[in-house]
Amino acid sequence: MKLDIVTIFPRMVEAGLAEGVIGRGIERRILDIQVHDLRDYTTDRHRSVDDVPYGGGPGMVMKPEPLARAVEDIRTRRGEPGAVVLLSPQGRKFTQTEAVRMSAMSHLVLLCGRYEGMDERVRTAVATDELSIGDYVLSGGELPALVVVDAVCRLVPGVVGDVRSVEQDSFSRGLLDYPHYTRPSEFAGQKVPDVLLSGHHEEVRRWRKMTALRRTLERRPELLNTAALDDEERRMLDEIRKEQETGQ
Repeated sequence: MKLDIVTIFPRMVEAGLAEGVIGRGIERRILDIQVHDLRDYTTDRHRSVDDVPYGGGPGMVMKPEPLARAVEDIRTRRGEPGAVVLLSPQGRKFTQTEAVRMSAMSHLVLLCGRYEGMDERVRTAVATDELSIGDYVLSGGELPALVVVDAVCRLVPGVVGDVRSVEQDSFSRGLLDYPHYTRPSEFAGQKVPDVLLSGHHEEVRRWRKMTALRRTLERRPELLNTAALDDEERRMLDEIRKEQETGQ
C-alpha cells in the first residue's frame, strides 16, 4: 500500500511513522509511505504556504497553489491515488468503517492543514475526501494524519503479525472489546475472572462475547444499532437486557 502525506512539518510526521507496527510495515516493504514538505512546492523565495484571508479576519489561510502542485507531482511520480484526503474538523467523522474502506485502496494521499485552515478551493478542486478524527480543535492535520495512517495500515495484510488481533479489536464488528487480563492472577485486591483460569475454551469464548456485549451496552449503546451481531450474540443481548429490566 502506498501513502503520501503532505505537510509543513515533515519531521513531526516521520517521527510518528518510525515506531510500532507502522514502522515495521515500512521496514518490511508492506507499506510505502512518503512524507512531502509542502514548502518544496512553493515558488517564492520565502517559500510561503499561507496568506491573509480575503474579507479580513484573524490568522492566515493556506494557499491552494502549493497543495495543488504537491498532489499533481505525487500523481506524476507515484500514480493516481484512490483518494486525496483533507484532514479537517469540518469533514465527516473518521470511523472504523472508513478505515476498512480506505484499507482496500492501494494508494492514499493525506493533506495536513495548519493556521486558520485551507483555501476552500483545496477542498473542492484538489481533495476527494474530507475527514475529521473528532469534534475538537488541533493545531494542524499532522496528528490526525498519523491516526488515519495507523487505523488504516494495521488492516493491511501482514502489517500486524497476528490477524486475529485485528479481527477482535474494538469497533471491528461494531462492538467494544472484552476485558483483557494477564499475570498476576490477583492485583490491587482484584482477581482475574475464574472462567479465564478454567481452561474451558468454550466457556471462555462465551464469556468474552457476553462481556463485550455488556460493555458496549453500558458504555456505547448506540453502537448496537449497527453492530454485526450473530444469532448467539443477539440471544445474549436479550438476556443482558432482561437482567437489567429485572434488576438482577
